[in-house]
Amino acid sequence: MVAQGQELSKHPHIVIATPGRLADHLESCNTFSLNKIQFLVIDEADRMLSGQFDEQLETIFKFLPKKKQTLLFSATMNDTLEIVKQVAVNEVLLWEEKADVATVDQLEQFYVLCPKAVKDGYLVETVRTFKEQHRNASIMIFTDTCRNCQLLSTTLNEVGFENVALHAMIPQRERLAALTKFRSNVIRILIATDVASRGLDIPTIELVINHNIPSVPKDYIHRVGRTARAGRIGCAISLVTPNDIHLLHAIENIINTKLKEFIINGKEVAKIFTQVSVTKREAEIKLDCSDFEEKKEINKRKRMILEGKDPDEEMDKIHKKRHLKRKGLKKVITERFKNKQINSIKKERFNEKKDLILIKGVDL
Repeated sequence: MVAQGQELSKHPHIVIATPGRLADHLESCNTFSLNKIQFLVIDEADRMLSGQFDEQLETIFKFLPKKKQTLLFSATMNDTLEIVKQVAVNEVLLWEEKADVATVDQLEQFYVLCPKAVKDGYLVETVRTFKEQHRNASIMIFTDTCRNCQLLSTTLNEVGFENVALHAMIPQRERLAALTKFRSNVIRILIATDVASRGLDIPTIELVINHNIPSVPKDYIHRVGRTARAGRIGCAISLVTPNDIHLLHAIENIINTKLKEFIINGKEVAKIFTQVSVTKREAEIKLDCSDFEEKKEINKRKRMILEGKDPDEEMDKIHKKRHLKRKGLKKVITERFKNKQINSIKKERFNEKKDLILIKGVDL
């Protein structure tokens, strides 16, 4: 932070920053100014304007001159960007590259259909099968949460697939070290959350595996975009459970491409299933005994403090929201149960009347 402040005091011509860090510098010191800024470039604009960085961006815009050119870059066009275009004071020049498909031709896309209970066994067998055919291949595995990322990393390391993990709970220095090892091919498997689905440019990744199917198709596009870069051939394999099939169809509709099935030998999965399950359970126990969840809570509170919020007040708000949500859900369930009972009673009465009419109509 101090070193960055010193660099900023030298009045550089170009500053590349994350919103949070730049806002923090602007509020905490007066050794530099943005008064003479001519160009503001917002990369990954769809994510930056999603609401997650509103407070930081508001702080930054307070320090910017009114007269400037703003350029927004995004791989995907969403509703937020359309709104920005409509509410802009000056005329907005929009250039959008049109393509029939959202993924490149050099990318081969597959799915592996597997039961949810044995998904981790299928993951290990998928890695083993691909490694057998491409011994020196670099593989990137995406999963949904920091916890799952850490568990998969520990499990794969224990069953013989050396890897590094990349998620928000890992300190910045360790993240950079992990990326360096992966980039330099010292370690050829990287397990990550969606924190790594954007911005990383590692041209040598041959395979991307989706341990979970993203609920938003555009997240899938960002993930598989880590391979088949700069004209190279790449491969993406998604593990799909029966409950995920609707998500798979949604992705296929967006990318205008049908995924092919990647055949995994179920008998081979059965052989390693017990080992993988036991290893993952041991990893879960170790993680529960560590301060992983505590670190998560500390990081959350730190983030709130940096945003100028009171952590205790914010946590109270979160708990109240959860309580109201549970209360609302309980009310909905109760109403549905009452309606079901009422409909059942109405149906019984209708049947009774129907029987009575039939009896009256009988010629005795």
